[in-house]
Amino acid sequence: MKKVSYQTIKNPSQGLFKDRGSKFLSFAFPVSNEDEIKKILDKLRAEYHDARHHCFAWRLGPEKEHFRTGDDGEPSGTAGKPVLGQIQKNDLTNILIVVVRYFGGTLLGTGGLVNAYRSAAADAIMKSKIITRATEEILELKFPYSSMSQVMKVLKEEQAEQLEQDFKTDCKIRVRLLPGKMEKVVGRMENIESVEINKLSIIC
Repeated sequence: MKKVSYQTIKNPSQGLFKDRGSKFLSFAFPVSNEDEIKKILDKLRAEYHDARHHCFAWRLGPEKEHFRTGDDGEPSGTAGKPVLGQIQKNDLTNILIVVVRYFGGTLLGTGGLVNAYRSAAADAIMKSKIITRATEEILELKFPYSSMSQVMKVLKEEQAEQLEQDFKTDCKIRVRLLPGKMEKVVGRMENIESVEINKLSIIC
């Protein structure tokens, strides 16, 4: 059974781009969830409270399925979108990039803004260390003997790989799931009486 591999950055990094007096400070962070992203954004907004804009893009998940951008007052599509474009270009996920702009007094126009935010994000990525990680979705189940046939039926149908089992008193089993199967399997297990569920996502 294959692990899901993905690329992200190892540590936070910073970049910089300047154009006609405006400074674009870029910050890249490895992240794992939206709560972590919100805390970082709040911290940067407080630390650079005198900046005109705090624009960002992030992407989460080994399958790269969750992402969001924010233009923070810049014309729509001129800030967050080009930042996300650099994340996509480098095939990264579990990453947040924030670009803080100090306005220099000269309007840059749509093309100038797109180039500035793209270049600032690219500089932060260039100064980071890109690494490859892999994840495995592991499910631990505890259930009475009376539920065993139902549990094992679901695991067989969902092609779960058995890792450990203990049937001495109550039944305990640990399985590895195919990528993207976690929520479906958990949903089916919740319909079986007296099944205790523990979801694990192991980063290798």
